[in-house]
Amino acid sequence: MEKEQNPKTEEKENNKIKSTESSEKDKEIKEKEVELSPEEKIKELEEKVTRTLAEMENQRRRFEKEKDDAFEYGGFSFARESLNLIDNFDRAKQSLENDEKIKDSDALKKTLEHLDIVKKDLVSIFKKNNIEEIVAIDKKLDPNLHQAMMEVEDNNKEPGTIVQEIQKGFKMKDRLLRPALVAVSKKTEKNEEKSQEKTKK
Repeated sequence: MEKEQNPKTEEKENNKIKSTESSEKDKEIKEKEVELSPEEKIKELEEKVTRTLAEMENQRRRFEKEKDDAFEYGGFSFARESLNLIDNFDRAKQSLENDEKIKDSDALKKTLEHLDIVKKDLVSIFKKNNIEEIVAIDKKLDPNLHQAMMEVEDNNKEPGTIVQEIQKGFKMKDRLLRPALVAVSKKTEKNEEKSQEKTKK
C-alpha cells in the first residue's frame, strides 16, 4: 500500500514548484532586458526624454497662461465691487433731482455738476483699466451680455429688442463683470385674441 502524503509536505512541494516557476519568469524578463541592443536602449531613452520635454513644455505654457490671466484679470473682483460706486452716483443724482425742496435751485445745479465730474473721472479710470459699459438700448437681447427682467409691448420694434435699461452692465476686456438688466420689446396682443382666450377659459 502507498503511504498517504502528509498535507503539509504536499503544500511545501507546491510552494517549491511555484517559487521555481516565478524565478524562471524573472530570469526570462532579465534575459529580455539583456537582449536589448544598444540602439534599442538609445531609442527607449530618447522616447523618455521626448515625453519629459513635452510635459515640461505643457507645464510652462500653463504657467504662462495663469501668469497672463493674473496680470490681466487680477483686479476682476475689485472692479466688480467698484461698479456699485457708479450705481450710487446715479441714485444720488436721481434722488436730488426728485427732491421738491431744492428743485430748480442753484445749489442743486452745482451739486449735480460736481457729481457728473466725479462720475466722468471714475468712468475714465475704468476705461483705462479696460472696463467698459455694455451698450444695451436698441440692441438685440444677447444672453451673454444682457439679462431680461421684463417685457414691454411695442409694435414699432422687433420682438426681443432692448427698450429700457434697468441697470448698466459692464465687461472687463472679453470677460463679463455683470450683465445689463434690461426690458425687452414684445408685440402687443390684439383685443380679439384676448377675448378669445377669456371665452376659452
